[in-house]
Amino acid sequence: MEMIEGVSKFFMMVVFLGTIMLWIMMPTLTYRNKWLPYMRLKFGASTYFGSSGTTLSMYMLPMIVVACLGCVYLHFKTRKSPHQNDREKNGVVVWSALRKPMLVKGPLGIVSVTEIMFLAMFVALLLWSFITYLRNNFATITPQSVAAHGESLWQAKLESAALRIGLIGNICLAFLFLPVARGSSLLPAVGLTSESSIKYHIWLGHMVLTIFTVHGLCYIIYWVSMHETSQMIMWDTKDISNLAGEISLVAGLLMWATTFPAIRRRFFEIFFYTHYLYIVFMLFFLLHVGITFSFIAFPGFYIFMVDRFLRFLQSRDNIRVLSARILPSHTIELTFSKNPRLVYSPTSILFVNIPSISKLQWHPFTITSSSKLEPEKLSVVIKSEGKWSTKLYQRLSSSSDQIDHLAVSVEGPYGPASTDFLRHEALVMVSGGSGITPFISVIRDLIATRQSHKRKVPKITLICAFKNSSEISMLHLLLPLSGLQTELPSDIDINIEAFITREKEPRSEATTEKIKTLWFKPSLSDQPISSILGPNSWLWLGGILSSSFLIFLIIMGIITRYYIYPIDHNTNKIYSLTSKTIIYILVICVSIMATSCAAVFWNKKKYSNVDNKQVQNVDVPSPTSSPTSCGNNSLREIESSPQESLVQCTNLHYGERPNLIKLLLGVEGSSVGVLVCGPQKMRQKVAKICSSGLAKNLHFESISFSW
Repeated sequence: MEMIEGVSKFFMMVVFLGTIMLWIMMPTLTYRNKWLPYMRLKFGASTYFGSSGTTLSMYMLPMIVVACLGCVYLHFKTRKSPHQNDREKNGVVVWSALRKPMLVKGPLGIVSVTEIMFLAMFVALLLWSFITYLRNNFATITPQSVAAHGESLWQAKLESAALRIGLIGNICLAFLFLPVARGSSLLPAVGLTSESSIKYHIWLGHMVLTIFTVHGLCYIIYWVSMHETSQMIMWDTKDISNLAGEISLVAGLLMWATTFPAIRRRFFEIFFYTHYLYIVFMLFFLLHVGITFSFIAFPGFYIFMVDRFLRFLQSRDNIRVLSARILPSHTIELTFSKNPRLVYSPTSILFVNIPSISKLQWHPFTITSSSKLEPEKLSVVIKSEGKWSTKLYQRLSSSSDQIDHLAVSVEGPYGPASTDFLRHEALVMVSGGSGITPFISVIRDLIATRQSHKRKVPKITLICAFKNSSEISMLHLLLPLSGLQTELPSDIDINIEAFITREKEPRSEATTEKIKTLWFKPSLSDQPISSILGPNSWLWLGGILSSSFLIFLIIMGIITRYYIYPIDHNTNKIYSLTSKTIIYILVICVSIMATSCAAVFWNKKKYSNVDNKQVQNVDVPSPTSSPTSCGNNSLREIESSPQESLVQCTNLHYGERPNLIKLLLGVEGSSVGVLVCGPQKMRQKVAKICSSGLAKNLHFESISFSW
């Protein structure tokens, strides 16, 4: 098993590096005069794919292979025992040094040494490509050549530069959708999560739209100078379609305008709905450049399409909600029924849609439960902050509106393939407000690890800052409402430092505030949260990627050989390029939909009986029982005093903020893992302490939700 894992990872890296080498060589004369003619002769002259065969084989196929190998690698990696994983984590000193924050403040946020290295290499690739393109092309522009086209020298160079700027944008576009393919194998295969990678999508988005905007403006200036403004509305069915490119750019600019923090935070709904314009953006991009050239930048979007359709299929299920714990801090813990076979790592997230609040909006929330501690339940915490969460809190907490059922759809969970918390001697978790939620799952997971495997777990220090006393109730969530463990084990070394920043002393009414639990009635149509592709989801995902691509090749080969080729004969001048692109898009969509549906329905059929039985037998109080056993109106009140074990390990500090330098440097241990989730200033301060060199045993990791 370890050999297969190692071999798949090795070939995955080899193929990926080979693809990067192609990107590096693309602007060179060697590529244009030697490599490309050979590949066109080898693949581009085929009667089955025509000129598209070249870009399909050189750019599309390798990335699909990388994604499939990543699925194989993750399948065997996730089946390792904890002891095997620990052996791998003994030599991580160099990796920990590379993950240390290098930049703390600035437009890029908190950036590690590794991220700076890869960003510098990516920017170097863009500059290398652009300079090489210009140098090679400008050498062919002479006064004689431009005179033949009725241009001046600067106009010819401007047009050449505009085209090459567009080519540079394609490099960024090739990677743009990979960070938001939440269920893709590429992110976890290199130790990333969709949450931690969202900033790369933001960086790439800024690059793509900046470059494409400059690309468009250069062409507009060129057309105006040549008195050819009619080119702006030209739709050439045999070549580049200018109008399609402009429509794509306008859609991109509308999305871009809503992504800036000031707009996104105040008008999240506008940001959310505007982002659906990515469909228009990509569709008209394909129509702009044609399907042959678009395969250079299309692999990332293909992987995203597979992931997006699988998420769509998962979101069709109604999920059974077991209970809602309503806290005085305007916070709700929703607990769902979960398939016991579904296993996830701490700090994972779940996307939730509640049609009664909004049929279209999906919001990500941190999972607070542990699949080890609560095998049949999954919980998320929702704090009332925006319009959507406020409506949900008001509806569930209203005494006049008793709800016995809540319709919910979910996507996920998404998280790291594995976590390495056990390699540290001590763990320090710093949170601000609702930032405590990812650490709840970490603590629950460590409790389960200690109980089930009888293994030593790190000493835990939780530093949490709250605005007022009511938010202290979030500490109740450190332990599940019911299940295997509702008290802290005596052999878990945990210290909680809670800071209430806006109150100088305890409020008398805080002692009378109670946590309410609302139990929901089951519905026959409700399902537990399950992996959309069953227990062997990574292998199934690899099967979908490979089979959908193979089916696409077969169908397009037949269509090209017996329909397009007899008309065009590989000249690309007779058959409409627009029609060809639309056919390719339709075949890709059909292939992805057919293979994904087949895989999902097969897994549902195989496991549906067990799942339904699990939903019926899950151990929760009945909402129709007597008041003494949870209430005949589905409502129960829990005493506000926390568990005794939590009281003993908690120190409350009123009217002050945590002295992070003192607290972090005071933690003993040769290796101290430092996790932080909260406001930007808090994350920056912790990152600065860890990277300052004051203590070499601190290893920083930021958990930032930038959705």
